[in-house]
Amino acid sequence: MGRAAGARTNWAGNYTFSTDHVHTPASVDEVRQVVKSCDKVRALGTRHSFNAIADSKKNQISLKKLNQISLDEKARTVTVGAGVRYGDVASAIDAKGYALHNLASLPHISVAGAVSTGTHGSGLHNGNLATAVRGLELVTADGELMHLTRERDGDALLGSVVGLGAIGIVTSATLDVQPTYQVAQSVYQDLSFAELEHNLEAIFASGYSVSLFTDWQKHRATQVWIKKRLTPGENYTWPQDFYNAKLATKKLHPLEGHPAENCTDQRGIPGPWYERLPHFRMNFTPSSGQELQSEYFVPFEHGYEAVLAVEKLRDAITPHLFITELRTIAADELWMSMAYERQSLAIHFTWKREWPAVRQVLPKIEAALEPFAARPHWGKLFTLAPEKLQSRYPRLRAFKQVLDKHDASGKFRNEFVETNIYRA
Repeated sequence: MGRAAGARTNWAGNYTFSTDHVHTPASVDEVRQVVKSCDKVRALGTRHSFNAIADSKKNQISLKKLNQISLDEKARTVTVGAGVRYGDVASAIDAKGYALHNLASLPHISVAGAVSTGTHGSGLHNGNLATAVRGLELVTADGELMHLTRERDGDALLGSVVGLGAIGIVTSATLDVQPTYQVAQSVYQDLSFAELEHNLEAIFASGYSVSLFTDWQKHRATQVWIKKRLTPGENYTWPQDFYNAKLATKKLHPLEGHPAENCTDQRGIPGPWYERLPHFRMNFTPSSGQELQSEYFVPFEHGYEAVLAVEKLRDAITPHLFITELRTIAADELWMSMAYERQSLAIHFTWKREWPAVRQVLPKIEAALEPFAARPHWGKLFTLAPEKLQSRYPRLRAFKQVLDKHDASGKFRNEFVETNIYRA
């Protein structure tokens, strides 16, 4: 059971963790020992969050050594250790003929970290990654193991999956799987925002997963990425025009002019689900992360109005922006999910590493989205006041009761949780 020392940052390098005490247990029993020995501790995943959600002033616990993958073909589930990344489990289950329903744009993130923060992938009818969770194993504040299953525990699981690391240390998750499938992906260029007014649903329903990229200039999406799930033997013919956007003739990066070799294959070439649903390939290391990210979820039925509201800020946004992605996610029943009980349009900003400027822009975006009760992504940058954030989660009181039940002493609470969940 080792400890790592020295100043450490998240993946993007924009956040420096507050402690050099990092425990790296190699088994569930060692996790239990660490939790028992600490008065304060937070779980550390693949460090892809951009804010203080995983921070601790005393102890962090990395689960990277819990890397087991166990497929149960009869139950149609896969159980993965908390250190397993989506790219790892995807290739393992695909080799046995199985798949997950969805993946995020980066396959390098851990399953446990993604589901704990409501991270989502995309698709008008696809629930976020946490909706695939059929069971959770956690170590609670007293060092005991807690097992939750969808069949047995129902509401308790719904309240715990997107747990923000505050209920316990997740040691494994059991996910639903389905038969493997093929996906083909094509990109269209220059879609006018005028097309969204009457065709928002049709555009986002045109594929299994659809993403629009924009720099907010010229009233248009620079690119539309459409990922189509294919039936066995299907050879889909992509039209040259898509709502007056033109089919790209070469592979593209979301940032125009950037080399596209790190992106998943496009141009309608069919391939395994896990090599098409993410935007970026698993077999390369992401950039050093010289970027910041923010994301806001609004009700899908107000998506067009929300886009127009943000667009009015284009000249304040664009100088500090790499790209914005618009994507959708189905409504779910997970208490602390950004898509709880509402089908959502997610407005995602990838910013330049210019935090002083971005910090000035975020309140303007949040004010523009105020009529839509936007919910920010738990793992990304936002400035929304705690009382407003809390008001947007109908089951918050019940969630706090779960926290108090399993962690009465606040062992797993940090400044992020205290501020955003408890501060009135």
